Amino acid sequence: MTSPIPALENPRQLNLGFGRSKIPPPGNKPVQPNRDLDLHTETSITCTFALSYDKVFGCYWLLLLFDSRDKAFLKIGLLACKHNCHPFTIHSHADIAVGVTPGKRKASDEHVRPEKRFMMVSKAEGVITCITNAEALHASTLYLPSTHCLLVNQDSLQDNHMDVDGSAVDIGQLKNGDIDDSLYSRQLYVLGHEAMRRMGASHVLIAGLRGLGVEIAKNVALAGVKSLTLFDPEPAAISDLSSQFFLHPDDVGKPRAAVTAPRVAELNAYTPVSVHSSKSLTDNLEDLRQYQVIVLTGASLKDQLTISEFAHNHGIFLVVADVYGLFGSIFTDFGQRFSIADPTGENPVSGIVAAIDSDGLVSALDETRHGLEDGDYVTFSEVQGMTALNDSTPRKVAVKGPYTFSIGDVSGLGEYKRGGLYTQVKMPKVVDFEPLSKQLRKPSILESDFAKFDRPQQLHCGFQALHAFKNKHGRLPRPHNDEDATSVLQITRDLAGQGDDKMDIDEKLIRELSYQAQGDLSPMAAFFGGLAAQEVLKSVSGKFHPIMQWLYFDSLESLPVSVQRSEDLCKPEGSRYDGQIAVFGADFQERLANVNQFLVGAGAIGCEMLKNWALIGLGTGPKGNISVADMDQIEKSNLNRQFLFRPKDVGKLKADCAAAAVQAMNPELEGKITTLRDRVGPETEHIFNETFWEGLDGVTNALDNVDARQYVDRRCVFFRKPLVDSGTLGTKGNSQVVLPRLTESYSSSQDPPEQSFPQCTLRSFPNKIEHTIAWAKEKFHQYFVGPPETVNLYVAQSNYIEQTLKQSGNEIPTLESIRDFLVTEKPFNFDDCIIWARQQFEKEFNNAIQQLLYNFPKDSTTSSGAPFWSGPKRAPEPLRFDANNSTHLGFVIATANLHAFNYGISGGKDGVSEAHYKKVMENMIIPEFSPNPTVKIQADENEPDPNVQNGKSSFDDNDELQKLVSSLPPRKSLAGLKLEPVEFEKDDDTNHHIDFITAASNLRAQNYAIAEADRHKTKFIAGKIIPAIATTTALVTGLVVLELYKIIDGKDDIEQYKNGFVNLALPFFGFSEPIASPKGKYLGKEGEVTIDKLWDRFEVEDITLQDFLDHFSGKGLDVMMLSSGVSLLYASFYPPKKLKDRMGLKLSQLVETISKKPIPDYQKNVIFEMTVEDQTGEDVEVPYVMLKLRK
Repeated sequence: MTSPIPALENPRQLNLGFGRSKIPPPGNKPVQPNRDLDLHTETSITCTFALSYDKVFGCYWLLLLFDSRDKAFLKIGLLACKHNCHPFTIHSHADIAVGVTPGKRKASDEHVRPEKRFMMVSKAEGVITCITNAEALHASTLYLPSTHCLLVNQDSLQDNHMDVDGSAVDIGQLKNGDIDDSLYSRQLYVLGHEAMRRMGASHVLIAGLRGLGVEIAKNVALAGVKSLTLFDPEPAAISDLSSQFFLHPDDVGKPRAAVTAPRVAELNAYTPVSVHSSKSLTDNLEDLRQYQVIVLTGASLKDQLTISEFAHNHGIFLVVADVYGLFGSIFTDFGQRFSIADPTGENPVSGIVAAIDSDGLVSALDETRHGLEDGDYVTFSEVQGMTALNDSTPRKVAVKGPYTFSIGDVSGLGEYKRGGLYTQVKMPKVVDFEPLSKQLRKPSILESDFAKFDRPQQLHCGFQALHAFKNKHGRLPRPHNDEDATSVLQITRDLAGQGDDKMDIDEKLIRELSYQAQGDLSPMAAFFGGLAAQEVLKSVSGKFHPIMQWLYFDSLESLPVSVQRSEDLCKPEGSRYDGQIAVFGADFQERLANVNQFLVGAGAIGCEMLKNWALIGLGTGPKGNISVADMDQIEKSNLNRQFLFRPKDVGKLKADCAAAAVQAMNPELEGKITTLRDRVGPETEHIFNETFWEGLDGVTNALDNVDARQYVDRRCVFFRKPLVDSGTLGTKGNSQVVLPRLTESYSSSQDPPEQSFPQCTLRSFPNKIEHTIAWAKEKFHQYFVGPPETVNLYVAQSNYIEQTLKQSGNEIPTLESIRDFLVTEKPFNFDDCIIWARQQFEKEFNNAIQQLLYNFPKDSTTSSGAPFWSGPKRAPEPLRFDANNSTHLGFVIATANLHAFNYGISGGKDGVSEAHYKKVMENMIIPEFSPNPTVKIQADENEPDPNVQNGKSSFDDNDELQKLVSSLPPRKSLAGLKLEPVEFEKDDDTNHHIDFITAASNLRAQNYAIAEADRHKTKFIAGKIIPAIATTTALVTGLVVLELYKIIDGKDDIEQYKNGFVNLALPFFGFSEPIASPKGKYLGKEGEVTIDKLWDRFEVEDITLQDFLDHFSGKGLDVMMLSSGVSLLYASFYPPKKLKDRMGLKLSQLVETISKKPIPDYQKNVIFEMTVEDQTGEDVEVPYVMLKLRK
């Protein structure tokens, strides 16, 4: 037969181990690719194989064609990858032959080695069977992405470099479980490498796979653990589809875990997913010892108590979570003496010491806020005088004010002279957890909503009452059934009356809990799924403070008031939405189906949002529709948190892939999603025009930049559309509701400005690594972006020097740059680029520092007599180039490659060895540097920069300018020349961009004795990366959809809405009602008029200017000035002659006449701003005016 294996480039030899066999293999010889391999099984099977390197995942795939007497089949196996996915062996046994059930082995089988894990291949549905305990021969099922299987003996791998498909990878490094930065980059900036490594060594069990369980599993799989095991033998029901996004209608009746596991496995190739084979977790508790964490959802209280006791006594972390409609809870038990390595996740603060007095009071330099809190610990360095403080044990802080703190007794340490740095040290925090049995009686509850402080204790009893009801009746209370609710209420009151702390029970609250007990809502699963998954990660990593120990949350404000709810309307219909109908009723479900919603962005938040919308049935009705706009393509780093995407989607448009994924999730959305591949902004208003906006019912932002969010916000205000905005930053997240005529808008409040540094600090006086990274980023632009762009303009524009340069006021440096890049420093080959790079090293890290020390010697003083080099100014040292120093050489390599890229010179990526770089540099002559006495350097940011021309054009220096111009090659001789500016891309590890910035920054740091930053930290700062993790994203989108329910219901009471802020690291939850939109007043002819300054506007038809003025005069408003954009159309102080021709023009004609631009055909309105006086004769602020054009 013809092999279906595709042709592979550069197939390599692979030594396949055989294990023990009755028939010894012939010398364990290496096997040639594309040759038959006899596995010496009792049933003969031959295997044709080849090997390929996957550039996307950074791993090796082994492609095997098994051929037996009965049939042939193809398997693709993961050989080795960078994370904790170790290679495994093919075991030579008849079980992989046709007709033998996988895992059914004889107890006497002596060939299975107990110390190994073996993978067996089944021909049924691509399932792989894993022998996890060879002696007991206990089989469980392991699922891997796209039914990939691990098929290679890890002992047979050689610790050397293998070059497959042209890529070299250190196999030994891959085996050591290194973290795949390209996949986990955004999450690494949340958790850090150490926490990720701990997670990568952890085995997690999740029990219960309805909506909440699968949400937790999804988030844990994306985060990356050593193994994830799922348990839920119960058959899937149609109502599960209300929130279980990995179930399909044809899965109904099948065990939830069996159908869910392979789909969870597709999320992350580094997280193997298996099914715990048991009918009940409590049948054999010893089986649970293999897990570090157990998560229970939907478990009976009896099972929770049994497993809790076992877990607590055996050091297994436990998370219990449940949701009932709009109610949910979580419980954690991480055992005795649980150590939290980093309770907050915030970066340690540091600063410069101004003084330390004899009582140990430390003052920060220049009254800079120290940012410390009572109980923090700090260490000191570079302190002069009290030298014993330097590098001593951390000292506990007592905050005395925003600029001072005490470190206690400093007697015997000497007298402080000057200088010093303080740095916060994160100290571990140890906490004790109690088991569930104790916490049921006396719970420790974390507040989730301070406006509902009396609810958690009641819900604590109410949830127990639901368990008791189910234990008695074998089911949860029926939706909206009063008889069942009365029973639950009585049980709750009985529980509340026990113990010392008796409480009053809110009957309405507990009845609602009973009514909703069978409810299963996607947003609640998302909220608690994100929360519970984060607790799992906390338990195994020690990163962030866990919940101590209960949290209850409800969103009863989301219940609709515009439709009826009754037992009949909330009863099951045999629909995928039954879990939602049980809470809201059938009428509200119909309303959800006929919504026209706009989602802006299909990234992490966008994927989670679409998933929730698909599950709740948003836009699935005859009048419903979802529009999704996103112009971005999928990158590998997206896969870690944008869970709708798979490796095969890399390079494709996000909007298209996300829409296809949720249509598969809920087929009722087919034909109901419109994907738009354009950026939503001023330049696309002909696409997102008035017709588009007016047809929407609401808008949801899923954007990660402020400018885009503000633009969408302004459009929503203009078209009076409700908007829900949300964002995340690591473990922090927020949601905001914007409601027409009720609330302020997103743009009403501003985020603090982005941090910036004074130029003199970057140029001459850095004192922390952020300064050197910012300097390196500027150098990146000065070397590889600005000059090539300038050269291209010079070549392309005939009048460039006369026109463009004359406007810049920076002519001489620009002309020098053009001359250097076209004449004096133009490279002709890659060796020239190496020479140029070495010269830049000398210029920046030696010569410039010598010049600085010439201008400001180390013993210089200020005008007040204080040492110049003190406080924030650190005296630098020049660097002498050392080709054997990896940072020095790394700078040259990166700089040479980027310079070569500018000129289209090949060589660097074609395999130039380090030895060649060194050889070229050995032959260079580096001239000795002599400082220039005419050079001036700005000494302080408050002083004027002596190098600024102060408006004087260099064209006044005609002689020097003409010399420069004459030194440039004629433009005609440069025909066809075009340099290639470098476009900064942080996520490509092969383009040398981050390599350059890291090397340049660290060399600068060496100059100034500043602690260096690794590549990971440099990339984070230079790339302005927003840290992200799937848990926060899932939780925040849950909050958004809970608010969307209210908007669709049409609630007009602002107190029913909630803006949310969460920080999962602390953990902290804050909810508040939105801020009302600002109101104003003016005195009209009929009396005082109240206006909404944000949402109100005046609307007029296309009338003449005279009619316009008369119209507002009738309202008691005298128009003083009228403008549209930058055009002033009318002013009361204009002379009558000037106004005469304007008064009879229609407003549209007036705009076109004054602006000298036609109004675009797609535009249906024009905005006017006016200054007016009311009846008091005073200027008053009034809304803008919208001219409605009828086209």
